[in-house]
Amino acid sequence: MDYVKKIEFGGMKGGHVQGIATDKERRYMYFSFTTSLIKTDMQGNIIGSVKGLAGHLGCIAYNYEDGRVYGSLEFKHDIIGADILRKYENPEDIVDGFYVAIFDVDKIDRIDMDAEKDGIMTSVFLKEVYDDYSAEGHRYSCSGIDGLTFAPAPASKEDKKYLYVAYGVYSNVDKTDNDNQVILKYDISDWSKYEKPLNQLDMHRTGPEKPDNKYFLYTGNTNFGIQNLEFDAPTGYIFAAVYKGYKPSFPNYPMFVIDMNTEAKTGQIKGLEEEGEMLSLAEIGLKHEETGVRGLNFPLGATGIISLGDGYFYFSRDVRFENGLFGSYVTLYKYENGEFTEA
Repeated sequence: MDYVKKIEFGGMKGGHVQGIATDKERRYMYFSFTTSLIKTDMQGNIIGSVKGLAGHLGCIAYNYEDGRVYGSLEFKHDIIGADILRKYENPEDIVDGFYVAIFDVDKIDRIDMDAEKDGIMTSVFLKEVYDDYSAEGHRYSCSGIDGLTFAPAPASKEDKKYLYVAYGVYSNVDKTDNDNQVILKYDISDWSKYEKPLNQLDMHRTGPEKPDNKYFLYTGNTNFGIQNLEFDAPTGYIFAAVYKGYKPSFPNYPMFVIDMNTEAKTGQIKGLEEEGEMLSLAEIGLKHEETGVRGLNFPLGATGIISLGDGYFYFSRDVRFENGLFGSYVTLYKYENGEFTEA
């Protein structure tokens, strides 16, 4: 397939690009911009948008099975959430909550559609995230959620895809419970019983009691955890882009690669006094001998990744124009043997 090599989108008044997605036919591009979702054609011309979110819309992924866009959505009153909520008259009326937002993107046909009122978004509450975030000291230093993708179960030969949601993790060089990424796996085949429209002044708590699996990935601490997750079928890898951490004892790579060809291992979790299921880093890229942590020094991905399924990827980078508006440049890259090169 011939791909558009560069897509430029601009014109947002606030926020910055958090994630990108495209449909299987490559007709449209979707951008999450912190509190809104934008739909464009593949030349970056805007077709429609969804506004009205008082929370942080992060990584997004297009579900090929139902034709909808899924995104991580969090409402909280920490330093990130408070900055978003400050534009609202009564921010204290919005309670903490962590959701998967589900957009019926075929209905997005005009600018400034309302996320609550126009029948284009439903949501599912993630109790596991809420419990860890609300625990004293934020269990696992959980700051919420961000990275999200669809992928098979580890080492599975089946085509069935699950939804994976990654925690945001607070950056604190003085703590030791934050050196793992935490990734939840959900079977969403019965999620229709949970989906509800979101009333942000009276938020529902409907969702699965527990994830199907809770995985840990030893990477060293990062700055707010995995920003974007993206599964690549040809390699069987999940690419995890982060904002680099600060602990001097770790390599602090900007990208980690999860090997989904390998079974999850159950045992003692590095850095934690408990047992759990652990995912493995792929044996590609760089290796930090002192910790055994592997990763890539590729700098893009934290604001959006799309695997096109044939060795090509789109990466977005956020841009601020001279007039103060925000936008995104999306560029095509080729992946081979642990390296990305611009196509």
